[in-house]
Order: sequence, then structure tokens, then C-alpha cells
Amino acid sequence: MKKFTCVNDIGPLDRALELAKEVKTNPFADSALGKDKTLLMIFFNSSLRTRLSTQKAAMNLGMNVIVLDINQGAWKLETERGVIMDGDKPEHILEAIPVMGSYCDIIGVRAFAGLQNKTEDYNEIVINQFIEYSGRPVFSMEAATRHPLQSFADLITIEEYKTKKRPKVVLTWAPHPKALPQAVANSFAEWMNRSDYEFVITHPQGYELSADFVGNAKVEYDNLKAFEGADFIYAKNWSSFIDATYGQILNIDRSWMVDSAKMQLTNNAKFMHCLPVRRNMIVSDDVIEGAGSIVVPQAANRVVSAQVVIREMLKAL
Repeated sequence: MKKFTCVNDIGPLDRALELAKEVKTNPFADSALGKDKTLLMIFFNSSLRTRLSTQKAAMNLGMNVIVLDINQGAWKLETERGVIMDGDKPEHILEAIPVMGSYCDIIGVRAFAGLQNKTEDYNEIVINQFIEYSGRPVFSMEAATRHPLQSFADLITIEEYKTKKRPKVVLTWAPHPKALPQAVANSFAEWMNRSDYEFVITHPQGYELSADFVGNAKVEYDNLKAFEGADFIYAKNWSSFIDATYGQILNIDRSWMVDSAKMQLTNNAKFMHCLPVRRNMIVSDDVIEGAGSIVVPQAANRVVSAQVVIREMLKAL
């Protein structure tokens, strides 16, 4: 595996899940594989689970790990071509990337959508430049339009907790005080569409995701109807994808919060969220602290998804 930015890069999902089981059963089985190899983790944006889980995964594989926070302790990087660099960014990413690549064997990149220019965001300018110019295998630790390590972990979690072959999985929009990218929702939808699940997306009018990611999912604007009989509820906020209002908050409708009344409509559904989560905005205390909440084991599976990806990249070196 030379790159990992979406579900298509992981190969058949049944094989990916088998690899995940192997890693989870014996996380140190390949501890010699990364000997004398270095992972460089580059963060343009904040992180808790991604940073810790990916570093732990690399350590389980015996790798050295370098963590670079671009916003703290590094030069500000210019990412656009053709600009006159007379501002506060003294280094261009096109020089920085090959230099970074010379210091490591594999690169992980985290770079969110700017939510100012839809075309730039959906062209994935930052991570694609790393893929093109670093000379190293590159994987996404969340990019502008997708968060594949999270979605892989989500799939692993659903497989572990499902009680029937084809569960009903619902992705529900929920209110948030800040404008957030569509990356997690896009990515989750993409992975669910590759799985043999009954998949439903529910959100208010105006929060439609790109048709490329919605795929064959059923879109239901009545969230109460969507919750009926669900086996898994995945809550996530995202901002508008519509051209005229791209990146904006259209409303903060608190009636969309996931609470116990909505969960009672489900088939004793498990509650999922990628974290961090705004309590009593996205989800009520009683739901996230309840017996059906699996957000912590879901987060723990981030180590597993990262380790599978890094292991496959190491084997391809």
C-alpha cells in the first residue's frame, strides 16, 4: 500500500477486517517489522485520538515516531502555487515536503478543510501534494473530505457489536456551535456504502452531503422515522455543502440532539461518535453515559485501524 486516503485503498473489506482481527488478537506480532523505520506524523490541525492512537500503532510495530505540529515549532507553510511570498509564511510546502520525506519512511498527514473554498477543499490540495512530492507512502490522519482511519475503526466496531448480519446503521446530523467539515460524515458514508448494511442518513433540509458520498444510502429528513428500528446510531455534525452556503451553519436545531427519547425508537441501538463530542448539543448525558454507548471502544479501535494501515505500508517498502 503506497497511500491510504479512502476506502478504495484498503482493498476488500473482508480481508481488511481479518487483518484487524489479527492485529487486535496479537498487537505485537509484527514488532520487528518497523525496526529502523521512522513514521513522521504531520499535524496542520489539533488532535487527541488520532495522535495517540497512530503513535501507539507505530510503536506496536517497532517504529521510531516523529511528531510535527505545523502550528507550533515549525515555519508557517505556504500551500498555494504562484503566490508572492511577502506575508507571514516564509517556507513553501513544495520545498518542505521533500525535506520531510528525507527524514522518514512513512508519512501521516492531518489537514482539515478550510471551509472557505469548496473547490480547494474537495481537490485535497495539501495531502495530494504530500503524495506527489514526498517520495514516501502517505496516509490520511483526516483530510479535507475524508477521515478514513476513523471510518475503518467505525467499521471494525460495528462488526464487533452487531447482533445480526445486516444491521440498520443511521448517520444522524446533530447541532454544533461551530462550523465543521463534512469529512467524517463523508467518509463514514463511503465505508458504509461498501458494507452490506442497511444504511440511512438523516439531516435537516439544506445539509445534504455530496452525492458522491451519499451513494446508495437512504436519505431521511424525518429523524424520528430514521431512528425507528436502528441498530447503530452514529451522530455527527457537519456544515453546509451547498455552493452558496458552503462551510456555513444553516441552523442549530436542538431538537436534533440524540436523547433517550429518540434512542427508545431504536432496536436497543448502540450509540457512536468519533469524539470529541459536545454533550447536551450532539448527545445527552444519559445516552453517552448509558449502556448502549460504545464511543470508548470505538476510539480504542483507532489503534487497530492505524496499525493495519501502517503494517501494510511497511510490508510494501
